[in-house]
Amino acid sequence: MTPIEQSIIDRIRIEGPITFEAFMGMALYQPELGYYSSPQTTIGSDGDFYTSPHLHPVFGAVIGRQLMEMWMLMGKPSSFHAVEIGAGVGYLSSDILNYLLKHSEDHSTAQDRNSFLSSLRYVIVEPYDHFQAKQKALLKDRKISWVKSVKELKDIKGCIFSNELLDAFPVHIVEIDDGLKEVYVTYVRDNFEEKLDDISTPDLLHYINQQHIELPSGYRTEINLQTRRWLEEINKALTRGFLLTIDYGYTAREYFSSDRTKGTLLCYHKHLFNENPYQHIGEQDITAHVNYSSLKIWGEELGLKTIGYCPQGTFLVAAGINEVITELYADSPDYFSEISKIKGLIVPQGMGESHSIMVQYKGEGRPKLRGFSMRNNSGSL
Repeated sequence: MTPIEQSIIDRIRIEGPITFEAFMGMALYQPELGYYSSPQTTIGSDGDFYTSPHLHPVFGAVIGRQLMEMWMLMGKPSSFHAVEIGAGVGYLSSDILNYLLKHSEDHSTAQDRNSFLSSLRYVIVEPYDHFQAKQKALLKDRKISWVKSVKELKDIKGCIFSNELLDAFPVHIVEIDDGLKEVYVTYVRDNFEEKLDDISTPDLLHYINQQHIELPSGYRTEINLQTRRWLEEINKALTRGFLLTIDYGYTAREYFSSDRTKGTLLCYHKHLFNENPYQHIGEQDITAHVNYSSLKIWGEELGLKTIGYCPQGTFLVAAGINEVITELYADSPDYFSEISKIKGLIVPQGMGESHSIMVQYKGEGRPKLRGFSMRNNSGSL
């Protein structure tokens, strides 16, 4: 019996069966014991999974160019916030800043980059000291500030962005069984077990109705209500600018299709995935795909306009990844080797299709980003 398992069992004994959302929240975020809150957690090739910045630094270079385009669209303000939420060990931040500081295509672009860097206020939102220590070690020569929570952010003008953040928000699991029922976790005969009972909050039924979802008997899926609360915090912090979300997920039509009768919940342990959240508790990641349609609906209720949504590969190509590759590696003897690595970011068989990018905007008008010039799916959400 591990300390995190004992902590969950103790809560069940006091409260009775707990929602899966509560179980997932403890498994991932229980102070000092959860998967992300534990100092022992490692992300990357030596951990349980890797993200796009681990695959190749060109990803960060394109995001850096995207931030500068946003700055230009906002009229080149003298102060532009780039706020990264959940930076892991800091690879994306490092790649963004390294690119902007060290590379320029021509004189006019170099002037813009110098002006942009002068205006840039880079902030990382990181609640955990062990991740923050790794970030500070990697980014020790960079001008960056840290906060523990989005709630600490005030009067942000610029871009708030995240990469593979929302998929790790704890989710409710529901199932259609003579109406909408919710999955609860209990502990019986030395095992964690699930049971169906009435939903814990009417917000779950509202979620189903709001998205016009009709599910057959036996259908099981996840509902991420924490995303709305997160958007509310973002909206309070963001005075004017962009919210850029990168994650794996689907539109509601795809999310609740007949191909996904058991939902999207997956666990990652030592780069292998499984569908059992009740093993390796506190030592494996638990994720659920993002419902981008809910992100759009809730965002627009708050005044965040969806200005673009498409697969990551499509976005990177439209945003000029080929130009970045030429800029960085055209004269490199490792050019073809780099291209081989970069393909994983854009090809349909890899993160190019599994991951999507959504940009929402707060302010007047509807800015057009280059990354959505090839294909803009925001209307189909």
